[in-house]
Amino acid sequence: MPKRQRVMRMSVEQPLWRALAGYRVLTMLYAVGLFATGYGRFPRPWVAIAYYCVLSVWTLATLPKVANAASCTKRFLAADLALALTGILLTPVADAPARIADGGPTLPSIWTAGAVLAFAVKGGWRWAAAASTAVAAANLVERGSPARDTVHNVILVWVASIAIGYVVEVARASERTLARALEIEAATRERERLARDIHDGVLQVLAMVQRRGTVIGGEAAELGRLAGEQEVALRTLVSGGLALVPGASRDTSGDTAGYPAGGAVVRAVDEDTDDDADAPVDLRALLAPYAGARVSLAEPGAPVLLRAAAAREVAAAVGAALDNVRRHAGEGARAWILVEDEPESVIVTVRDDGPGIPEGRLAQAEGEGRLGVALSIRGRLRDIGGTAELISVPGQGTEVELNVPRNTNTTNGSGHTKSAKGAPWTRGKAESR
Repeated sequence: MPKRQRVMRMSVEQPLWRALAGYRVLTMLYAVGLFATGYGRFPRPWVAIAYYCVLSVWTLATLPKVANAASCTKRFLAADLALALTGILLTPVADAPARIADGGPTLPSIWTAGAVLAFAVKGGWRWAAAASTAVAAANLVERGSPARDTVHNVILVWVASIAIGYVVEVARASERTLARALEIEAATRERERLARDIHDGVLQVLAMVQRRGTVIGGEAAELGRLAGEQEVALRTLVSGGLALVPGASRDTSGDTAGYPAGGAVVRAVDEDTDDDADAPVDLRALLAPYAGARVSLAEPGAPVLLRAAAAREVAAAVGAALDNVRRHAGEGARAWILVEDEPESVIVTVRDDGPGIPEGRLAQAEGEGRLGVALSIRGRLRDIGGTAELISVPGQGTEVELNVPRNTNTTNGSGHTKSAKGAPWTRGKAESR
């Protein structure tokens, strides 16, 4: 089965949890050190020592709780905030009133902000506002009066925690939007791949059955009519369910450039992705089966190496271009395939001597559900990082140029062909897309 694009989920808040864990440890050490330097000025140091023992054990034991949002439960947040509030309210018991009046720090000091920030990271700005309000009330009770420095610290914690909580909510919303966009893009690419397979196989078979049944007549004509109805229904389903990836052209697709449906199905390579998708293969070997009495292949003398997955997509796109030549330029039309092995890219050009494509027919074909150019050619090249350019002038044939950037890990074959004898490579003006 083809490998599906993997959607990588990112956690924008994980760094915040790591920073919070580090902040709690550092501020715990700071609070203990601050107490140690002023130990002699505490009238009841044993109260502070008991509190710091509990604070240290709690901080280190609960580090796993602040590792991520799932571990940080509401019960833990409530206990953590209760420990911070208890330390604030125990400060008048352990410390001297004069030091408190002079603006001395509380027992937990700035460790309290860590408890409030945990609320902000876990629940956003509303949780942060509730926690910081409780801390503000405890500080006012501890001081006994709203001193200027107390009010300053309270407002600082309150504003900072709410701002961080709001940023976390915005980051989470952005993360969800990005994850959803990646999922939509992956699903869209998968739908495009399925639509290509349907176009290259089922739709063309149905079109061939319809055409041959009409020619044979009798019961075969009825079978052809039913096949034609199913083809129209399937084309409608494919075109209606397809959502192009942003950045892809919306007006450059058409199954058969507006020509009638029909023709044989040519599948030279298997598109299933295998374990050797990154191994280099010779593109010439995949294009060789297309050469014939009316299809000339001009290629370099040395191997043209591409990643296996990219080479298969290029060969399939060439096959789709030749299908259009066979079906719309007529059985007598000639086609030329030119392979150019450049240092930075591989260019494959398919040119025919048919009547060309009238201007606007590709857009009209897209509206009819004929998406061969968009899916089987441009879609394939876009998926491997390349480009497909279609150039056509009515009465002068059509040229499809496939450009695939070379993988830097792939050895470059030497030499490249610039012209092919008898192949009309003179470009006409590009049809506006």
